[in-house]
Amino acid sequence: MMRILCADALADELLDPLRAQGHDVLVEPDLGADDLPDRLAGGGVDVLVVRSTKVSSEAIAAAPELGLVVRAGAGTDNVDKEAASAKGVYVANVPGRNAVAVAELTMALLLAIDRHVADGVADLRAGEWNKGRYSKADGIYGKSMAILGVGDIGLAVAERARAFGIDVIAQRKPGRSDAALQRIRSAGVRLVDTVDEMLATADIVSVHVPKAAETIGMCDADFFSKMKSDAIFLNTSRGDVVDQSALLAALDGGLRAGLDVYPGEPSTKSGEWESPLAAHPNVVGSHHIGASTAQAQRAVAEGTVAVIERYLAGEITNCVNLVDEQLGSAVLVVRHLDKVGVLAKVFESLRRSGINVLQMENQLFVGSVAAVATINIAAPATEETIAMIGGDDDVLAVSQTVREV
Repeated sequence: MMRILCADALADELLDPLRAQGHDVLVEPDLGADDLPDRLAGGGVDVLVVRSTKVSSEAIAAAPELGLVVRAGAGTDNVDKEAASAKGVYVANVPGRNAVAVAELTMALLLAIDRHVADGVADLRAGEWNKGRYSKADGIYGKSMAILGVGDIGLAVAERARAFGIDVIAQRKPGRSDAALQRIRSAGVRLVDTVDEMLATADIVSVHVPKAAETIGMCDADFFSKMKSDAIFLNTSRGDVVDQSALLAALDGGLRAGLDVYPGEPSTKSGEWESPLAAHPNVVGSHHIGASTAQAQRAVAEGTVAVIERYLAGEITNCVNLVDEQLGSAVLVVRHLDKVGVLAKVFESLRRSGINVLQMENQLFVGSVAAVATINIAAPATEETIAMIGGDDDVLAVSQTVREV
């Protein structure tokens, strides 16, 4: 039995199967970042689920039993992944489940800018009729949209933009898989070589990148200087990818923006807040609600429960803090009988030789008589070490491949 703490509201009917398996599932959506360390220290929590609540290094250090943190969404910048990795705690996310919701809001902001919806509604509510002013829309059919970040959300935006008759472009990047390229083509996205080329030709620029070291402040003065002065800038990703001063200067120069996220936005759900971006007359904004539809929240909740169920079954999915490449300078392949203690003796031989095991996979052959262990090691094993391993009667064969540096 495991204890699962949800610092976010998840539907009880989705959590009931976990409870039926005997797990203790607690839903405490009012927990904040400052509350987590004390709550985890006293609760014996094995799995933590968060949405926007920050999981600090202090929170992770306070929970010795914690094995998995699930971010109920795609971005994981609210979780201290370095601290989690140092404590051997998996951090997983639920990507793609809210893509449609964010894409819908992106298109809503675009249309609201072009058709002056926010100002028009404000005038109507104030009792002012001004058909002459609000008839001056340009229209988005035939425009060009540059998308920065063609993941699940970027592609969902591309599909909807194409349905409006917009020409969608993105940057061509080396290393994309055939499957990724096929998805991009299927969405009707045209690839160009550079970001500069995208910015120079686009009537609309929509940002859908994760928060990372290389994306923080990427939309700076140089970025905006390369855009058309009357273009529309959309950001429904993270506020920190934008240099606020640079965007304000561009807005003063005629750029229009649709923003769902802002630098320094409040961490609370409500309260007073002042932002020069949100208050700018050339901005149509929303309250970081891109993923906040009932459809998206249910889909994310279902994905979160699926990640937990796989973890409880011994499988790790959507993990963002595991090394995803082969490590080590050599690979040992040990074919052995499937008996208790065989691998323990292999590891003991490596320990005596001062060789660290970095990664390992052990696979069983049909019949459950023999298995093969593939072990990535930090340094090549000596002939003596290989002989020590191979000298065990339960080891069928051992070989080593030294990688070229």
